[in-house]
Amino acid sequence: MTAGHVALDLRELAPGQTIELDTPNAAFTIERTGYYHADVTQDSTSFRIRRGGRATMTPVGGTATPVGTDQQVVITGTDTPRVDTGGAPELTEWERWNYQRTDLLVTSPSARYVPRDVYGTEELDRHGSWRVVESYGSVWVPTAVAPGWVPYSTGRWIWDPRYGWTWLDNEPWGWAPYHYGRWVHTSGFWGWAPGPMVVRPVYAPALVVFLGGGVRLSVGLPLAWAPLGWGEPIIPWWGRRGYISRPSWDGWGGPRVVNNVVINNTTVVNVRNITVYRNVAGPSSAVVAVPADRFGRADLRPSRLSHADAQQLTPVRGALAVKPVAASLAPSSGSAIKPPEAMIGRSVVATRPPRDFTPALKAQGLATTGAAMVPIAAPRLVRAPKKETPAARAADAPGAMAPVHPDAAKRDKAIGQPQPPAPPGVATPPQKPAETPGAMAPVQPGAAKRESAVGRPQPPALPSVATPPQKPAEAPGAMAPVQPGAA
Repeated sequence: MTAGHVALDLRELAPGQTIELDTPNAAFTIERTGYYHADVTQDSTSFRIRRGGRATMTPVGGTATPVGTDQQVVITGTDTPRVDTGGAPELTEWERWNYQRTDLLVTSPSARYVPRDVYGTEELDRHGSWRVVESYGSVWVPTAVAPGWVPYSTGRWIWDPRYGWTWLDNEPWGWAPYHYGRWVHTSGFWGWAPGPMVVRPVYAPALVVFLGGGVRLSVGLPLAWAPLGWGEPIIPWWGRRGYISRPSWDGWGGPRVVNNVVINNTTVVNVRNITVYRNVAGPSSAVVAVPADRFGRADLRPSRLSHADAQQLTPVRGALAVKPVAASLAPSSGSAIKPPEAMIGRSVVATRPPRDFTPALKAQGLATTGAAMVPIAAPRLVRAPKKETPAARAADAPGAMAPVHPDAAKRDKAIGQPQPPAPPGVATPPQKPAETPGAMAPVQPGAAKRESAVGRPQPPALPSVATPPQKPAEAPGAMAPVQPGAA
């Protein structure tokens, strides 16, 4: 982060995991759940913590310094920084809004059906509804889609140095349904089926089967794709040698299906024996295509193929024979406001260098310099602080927190006046119960009274989305929800 301000509202953090925020003045290693706010200007960085958080600040040439809850640290200068510490100032209106926004995210109705580690589920509440479908369990159905719409038809393919060809959808809800779960067609509608809850969901760049075969159709020589159906394996086109082309159900908690037949989880499947895909061969065929020589090169709307044309194609069993070009790295052909060069080129303090994607780009014949590439200044590396031990965590547990600002009680009482405005277009729901997922336990003596005085706004309701029914335990494939333990 080289300029501006950021808020990190961490409600969950797996044991042993840390989050690092790198700025021009210091690196901040976040070790606990809590609320963190940073402001970066041309000369200094301010960093403050609330709600039981803890972090370690490490400047260049300086000593790693712990920062506790209700504290603020200001670092001025880079080569010989000056460090000032004190009590955290009162919450700003923007911080209040962030509190409220996080409350909304962690109480999303979709969290009942989707692991907490899956990003973007709150958009599902705004743009669709949940229903229980026989054989599939809980299924999310999008609203306001065009007649004849099929999944993976409103977006484009971009090339990611880590995952290769990756689907980027145009819809505001188009993250979770295109990188997790499966798509099913039932009773005349398309629905996204996340499957039974899993402890550790696994991201995929897309969950599709690619189709080709050298047959010339209405779109020319096509490269086509269709969404994977319920329980069908993905055939990876990315990753290390030995992973590409190997049928995979990574991150899928439901039954395994090959050629419309449920198989045992221990069955070894030869990729060449997978010939039938429900969303290709069925009457609700969802195969779309673009000319192979235009794939991943422009904002080109794919064409839906007829059932007869789709049957002439064969599955692609591995890496795609399509090389990316410079346009494949850009999410859109449009333009945006470019930050000042001085802001882009600022060096930050970090405990490790960023990942170098130059070898991956060169392997694809892509330039690693030029106008299309954003230059990033090399970071100034410092030693990573030691991880917090269980004993240290216990010593700094609620009731043993670092001293707070002398006027904290008076200040926090004033924080409750006036109430911050709710985001436009949302209403205020009833009081959230203490056991709501994501609720935080008091972090120091008197915190419960203080939070009451703070008057933190309640999460806004979702006016256009009805609360989905509780998923029945006997629903096909249903499992008891498991809270993920990893980010």
